[in-house]
Amino acid sequence: MSSIFNNRLRQVILLLVIIVLALMLLQHLFYFLPGFLGAITLYILLRQYFFTLTLKKRWNKTLTATLFVTLSLVLIAIPLYYSILLITEKVVAAVSNTDEIMAKAALIEKKVVQLTGMKLLSPANILSYTQKVSRFIPTILNSSAGILSNFAIMFFILYFLLKGGREMEKFLHRFIPLKDENINLLGIETKNMIKANAIGIPVLAIIQGIIAAIGYAIFGIQEYVLWGFFTGIFSMLPVVGTAVIWVPMVVYLYAIDDTKAAIGLLIYAIVLITNIDYVARLTILKKLMDVHPLITIFGVISGVGLFGFWGVIFGPLLVSYFIVLVKIYTNEFSRPPQQ
Repeated sequence: MSSIFNNRLRQVILLLVIIVLALMLLQHLFYFLPGFLGAITLYILLRQYFFTLTLKKRWNKTLTATLFVTLSLVLIAIPLYYSILLITEKVVAAVSNTDEIMAKAALIEKKVVQLTGMKLLSPANILSYTQKVSRFIPTILNSSAGILSNFAIMFFILYFLLKGGREMEKFLHRFIPLKDENINLLGIETKNMIKANAIGIPVLAIIQGIIAAIGYAIFGIQEYVLWGFFTGIFSMLPVVGTAVIWVPMVVYLYAIDDTKAAIGLLIYAIVLITNIDYVARLTILKKLMDVHPLITIFGVISGVGLFGFWGVIFGPLLVSYFIVLVKIYTNEFSRPPQQ
């Protein structure tokens, strides 16, 4: 009896030590968690092609892993990082020019007062909002450095995940405390979620951003690439979505008495910018997208708070994964044990 008690005590003490060490490591490595999640995401997307080349066609693992990492770097990381850097510079320049911002806001305010009789903004309020936005500039610049370091970590981990993928999967399969059918379900659901979130959501954002930028250019909006980029970002938010950007654009054009451009952009936004989302879902992304809007909105809200920029992708993934784990738990433990 005492021997069993001693074994239990040793087990509990060892588990406590493992948990404490895991929490300490997580606390200090949390900054790089988006890079780790990104590596896992890319691994799941690339593993089938990697195994086909290395197992069936007998390609060298080291060279193939290096090739996959290099292609991912060229196709994903470099364009994304430099686009964020470019947009950040434009945001910094725009926010720094407070006189121009206040002049444009005053035009909009004058038109709103004429139409509604309500005074929503004052010079003091406009200046206060501008100063608040200006205080976020150092945060934006620091986030660019964080994105770059997480990219480095992501591709570093991806290389070793690809090289040791088979061994890692066998190890996890052995230690995951689930039935085989639920382990298979976990794998299938994970792959589907990552395809829908990590590919589908960004592709939709890019499509809507490009369509919006074209419209802004047609109707004379300055910095149309910048506003197209922001439109793509906000398209990930259901309900309000792209309207957060194009509605103020329409109001501004109307405020400067460019009524034809305002009406044209309004029609363009309602017909194309808003509806291209549904067209893309029903055509090129039909096999990928099966994400409920509530998962997206709660995922983005929680993800941005946890991971910053990366949360746009990994937030919905975490919410989806939570739902999958609840489903697996129900499947694993809700059935009465067979006699």
